[in-house]
Amino acid sequence: MRVEEFIPTQQFKAIENGTVCCTAPSNIALVKYWGKKTHQIPANPSISFTLNNCKTTTILKYKVKPSKGLSFEVFLEGKPKEDFKPKIQQFFERILIYAPYLETHHFQIETSNTFPHSSGIASSASGMSALAMCLVQLERLLYPDSDAAFLKHKASFLARLGSGSACRSIEGGLVVWGKHKGISGSSDLQGLKFPSEVHAVFQDYQDAILLVDKGEKQVSSSVGHNLMHQHPFATQRFEQAHAHLDQLIPILKNGDLPSFIKIVELEALTLHAMMMCSDPYFILMKPNTLEIINALWAFRKASKIPVCFTLDAGANVHVLHPKKYASKVNEFISIKLANYCQNKHYILDSVGKGAESIEF
Repeated sequence: MRVEEFIPTQQFKAIENGTVCCTAPSNIALVKYWGKKTHQIPANPSISFTLNNCKTTTILKYKVKPSKGLSFEVFLEGKPKEDFKPKIQQFFERILIYAPYLETHHFQIETSNTFPHSSGIASSASGMSALAMCLVQLERLLYPDSDAAFLKHKASFLARLGSGSACRSIEGGLVVWGKHKGISGSSDLQGLKFPSEVHAVFQDYQDAILLVDKGEKQVSSSVGHNLMHQHPFATQRFEQAHAHLDQLIPILKNGDLPSFIKIVELEALTLHAMMMCSDPYFILMKPNTLEIINALWAFRKASKIPVCFTLDAGANVHVLHPKKYASKVNEFISIKLANYCQNKHYILDSVGKGAESIEF
């Protein structure tokens, strides 16, 4: 698919005003995306589980205005959110060529999350994918002949221009983003539902998210991505990501959990190692992040349960495991690991179906 395919060639239908609503989940990467080129192109491919419970709901209200130009308001949990506006302004400017109706309407964006914002649960991914889904729902009304499958591709393409990993939140299950020679159809432009065979054990995988720190990260993901440009180990890291994705393809087919665990945990630790040896260097893990990892390793060794951790760009720990072990793992989290969480707060989640439009 080429960029030009997403540029409308027809005049859109005149619609005075209305409302659309969509929900989109967060996702947790197994092979991590860290580092990007211009136009939100990933420096390496990634693959993620789309989640189910950690999601953003966005209501987009629109009305025609007399003069051209970008005009919008943003609300989070019902309150004006001025500090969101620069990122959305940048997003709208990036996608204006693909969504010319942005200049002819005023938008009221009302968004809410089921999880703490900016705490390492990819709120930008769910937020931008929900907004992108709302825009293509509006586009479906403005261009009545639009193909539904094409618009889903376009939602992923647009979401990427708001937040790179957001393009992985449109589809459900396992989603690949970034060109990789071993995955047919993979693209730097949008997320692709993993096209190869997936073992049953991975189709309802569980993810317990341990909220070590609900506060905003000291260093944003955008800043961290940019530090990869001059990173001394960037080339090796990008090569490692490709190699891990190659190794995961047969693992996801045959259900080899020990090999899955090794790659997933190594990817998490490599991500944070890149942060710790960038210039300037920084650490997003907290002492309790390490306490959880060590306790989890001890539990896995003693119980023989194939449970593992991964981390996103933050202090929180994602505890991944097959559904058949959910009762025992959740009991361990409740008794032991919750003590390392802020206010003992954690979220039980699982692989989900992706973004959806909601009748409003």
